[in-house]
Amino acid sequence: MRDAEDDVRRRVREGDRAAFAQLYEEFARAVYNHGLRLTGDWSTAEEIMSETFLTAWRTRARVHEDGGSLLPWLLGIATHKADNARRGQRRRQLFLARQPQPPAEEDFAPRTVGRIDDARRLRAVHAALGRLRRQEREVLALCVWSGLDYQQTAEALGIAVGTVRSRLSRARRKLARLAEEDREPPVTRGEMTSAAAIAALPAREELT
Repeated sequence: MRDAEDDVRRRVREGDRAAFAQLYEEFARAVYNHGLRLTGDWSTAEEIMSETFLTAWRTRARVHEDGGSLLPWLLGIATHKADNARRGQRRRQLFLARQPQPPAEEDFAPRTVGRIDDARRLRAVHAALGRLRRQEREVLALCVWSGLDYQQTAEALGIAVGTVRSRLSRARRKLARLAEEDREPPVTRGEMTSAAAIAALPAREELT
């Protein structure tokens, strides 16, 4: 497995388009989901995914020929893109907040209702994550949601493994405290309703 991953690294580094297409097929969804978890917006996540692979292609010469999976490298790029996108979102939100509100139009089609429910859940989880420091949120997203180990997360963010451990520990403690503060009566036995508690768990691969 490691030899195959190193072969892909070498081919990507050399500009092999077939190898890069293979990289996209294997990791595009993971990059998209990471962007979605960090920004809470489907269209922004799509932009992050596109920009991540464009940047990866442009900077492919920086890839080391050995080191295993390229997913940490891609998620590291996506993390920076998401941080930029979040700043852009804040600027747009400030602008829109000053504009008059359009009249509400209700659509009760089942598919639309399902989309609204997913969007509400995503916003709630994203709001909980937003109460963490950016560095804690990024480590949580990479370790808990994207499944990277400590070493891979350290590689993605360019920090020490010990820093990953300490940031993740702080993030978990904060979310546990927020989950306790935001505890709601369960609708059914065993149902978890706190957004902070949900944010600390792996999510569905994609909300659709």
